[in-house]
Amino acid sequence: MLYPTIHAVGSTVYFMLFLLFLCARLVPRTNPGITFWAGAALAACCARLAMLLLPTESDASGGLLWYAVFITLEKLLLLLGAFRFFGPVYLPGGRRMLTDRWLYALVGLALGWIFAYGQLGLPRVPYDIGLAALNVVALLLLAAAVYRSRIRLPHWLKSSIVVVVSLLALHWSLIVPLYLWWLPDWRQQGFVFGTVQAMLQYLLILSAVIVLFVRRLSESEAKALDMAYHDPLTGLSNKRYVDVLFGQALQLANRPHQALAVFYIDLDNFKPINDSAGHKTGDLVLQDVAKRLRACLRSTDICARIGGDEFVVIATQIEQEQHVLEIAEKLLKQLRQPVHIDQHSYELGASIGVSLHPRHGQELAELLEKADSAMYQVKQHGRNGYRLYNGDERRG
Repeated sequence: MLYPTIHAVGSTVYFMLFLLFLCARLVPRTNPGITFWAGAALAACCARLAMLLLPTESDASGGLLWYAVFITLEKLLLLLGAFRFFGPVYLPGGRRMLTDRWLYALVGLALGWIFAYGQLGLPRVPYDIGLAALNVVALLLLAAAVYRSRIRLPHWLKSSIVVVVSLLALHWSLIVPLYLWWLPDWRQQGFVFGTVQAMLQYLLILSAVIVLFVRRLSESEAKALDMAYHDPLTGLSNKRYVDVLFGQALQLANRPHQALAVFYIDLDNFKPINDSAGHKTGDLVLQDVAKRLRACLRSTDICARIGGDEFVVIATQIEQEQHVLEIAEKLLKQLRQPVHIDQHSYELGASIGVSLHPRHGQELAELLEKADSAMYQVKQHGRNGYRLYNGDERRG
């Protein structure tokens, strides 16, 4: 009664694993190794069905022979999947230990061995030793592929796969001596033990697939957020992200006797450089400007590119108005320095308008508008300077 139960449960579990691997394969840009693992789980399912549905009374009965055939195919597909998912196993000199061609040859030899046993009546012991040796070698190669893999898996998961696969290899290596000499009545219990280990092996491999799916999803989400909130050219925050960060900056600005300053920066002489030297040079100039702005600021300050040659800096924890002017002077000094690109030197400069929270407004849009007005007055009075909004600015 134990055999039918374990084969029925085993075939069901393996079929479910086959469906799970198949579903995983439908995810775009999935590693092709998962397809082979789906085939391996299906082969393991067929092996259990052969034991469940076909005769198993004699040593060379159909159920046992077909079980051996499907188990052999399972190991082939298991290794083909492992070499594609975890990477091939290399010898210390950098030479690949086993290619697909050698795997096919090894499995072809094993299938011929099974056929010879079933049709020619070879002795049972050499047959069992050959079948066990094939499984041991395949499982050890799988353990080596996981152990030597450079895929970033949790240490516990990687170690668990190696341990379980190694124990399954040990189980196969002990089958012949256990059945022949030590515990001949242990065949049923041994079959149950091996089946449970094999299922655990597949579940751990599926866990590795899921872990990589989750990691790829998290990285894609982080990349999407980075693209949504950062300027792709300079790496600075963009206008959308400034709106998000402004609330955080206000928490620092709301401390007693502290203010927040918004610097609206418009580069001088950028358009002639962009027109004469080309957009590629213009992009390099903007990247250099972004680097200089970051170098001027503290970790609590915010720097963003909000237009073609327009930047915004939000400085927090301002104690005195004089500090605002010192920051503006520091920014202007940096932007006045020549930009050197491909043995050419370009003169920039900047017009900077400044507004203060809460003196000039409570909302970011209002502060930006007033800083922009102050910047416009700098443009009107010769450029290359800075100005604090005082309420008299009007655009002409």
